[in-house]
Amino acid sequence: MSKMWYMQNGKEGDIVLSTRVRLARNLSDFPFPGNLTPEKQREVVDVVASAMASSDVGNDFKLIDMTTLTELERLQLVEKHLISRDLATGDGVRAVLLSTDESVSIMINEEDHLRIQVLGTGLCLDDCLKKAMRIDDALDRTLKYAFDEKLGYLTKCPTNLGTGMRASAMLHLPALTQGNAIRELSASVGKLGFVIRGLYGEGSVAKGALYQISNQLTLGFDEETIVKRLSDVVEQMIEHERNYREQARKSGKLWLEDKIWRSAGILTYARSISTDEAMQLLSDLRLGASLGIIDTDIDKLNSLLWEIQPANLIKNSGKEKLTPEQRDIRRAEILRDIMKK
Repeated sequence: MSKMWYMQNGKEGDIVLSTRVRLARNLSDFPFPGNLTPEKQREVVDVVASAMASSDVGNDFKLIDMTTLTELERLQLVEKHLISRDLATGDGVRAVLLSTDESVSIMINEEDHLRIQVLGTGLCLDDCLKKAMRIDDALDRTLKYAFDEKLGYLTKCPTNLGTGMRASAMLHLPALTQGNAIRELSASVGKLGFVIRGLYGEGSVAKGALYQISNQLTLGFDEETIVKRLSDVVEQMIEHERNYREQARKSGKLWLEDKIWRSAGILTYARSISTDEAMQLLSDLRLGASLGIIDTDIDKLNSLLWEIQPANLIKNSGKEKLTPEQRDIRRAEILRDIMKK
């Protein structure tokens, strides 16, 4: 298997774990997914898969039929941000085209006929956009998109009209969280047309001081403008986080070092640990690594954030099912092993 996109640290990687660009598209020859018969749902999957296979960008993609996966396998894809929870739990024929390195996923028959998603490590919104547009253009040569000259790309949800694009960045903001500045920051970026959410986007909570910031407006701006404005906002958030980190280092160096080393100790010796506690402890280590307080591999910490999630934990253990207690024990074993190495 090739190296996964998330197994590395990118630009501004001490704060920005990943960036994502997602394009929502519908086919003009079919009703919206909610009004499709099972036969038409299958036809949409076949049409999109065929268009991708015949394009100049579809060589390393695998078609995964959601109906053939177990609930655990679907949740594993959700935890890795490769598909949405709606696609995982929805009814009918639905699928995803997934690239070998898992940096690109094309969800078929979710809320819209297809959603092209490109993920990248660190702050790389421009690169993600270029890749997404290249795939979009390749599919557009074969597929007939639903498009209006005034409204842009037609989507089921009116908030996606226009470009149909959602761009986002996942940020690690422990200092701003500790300083209780997130609420004020969220209000500020909201006035600019952006929203801050938890680890898994809308309706989720922040774990391990991880947040997603994304655009709310898709109509009235072109893709490049949206990405440029989001990049500017993210860079300001990075500056605020670094300032708060420096203040914490200067005003409470002993307290900060003690907190980070205590977290390292728990991860090294704990025999049982929950997802939420592990996320917080890994967050502390990630902060310590970025400040040079502790010498550890940020790339591995980034990978661990997904490996310790419940579905991924069970799947990688080779078991079909683990009780919550068994998961906590297995999670602690994995973390102890990594810490000792």
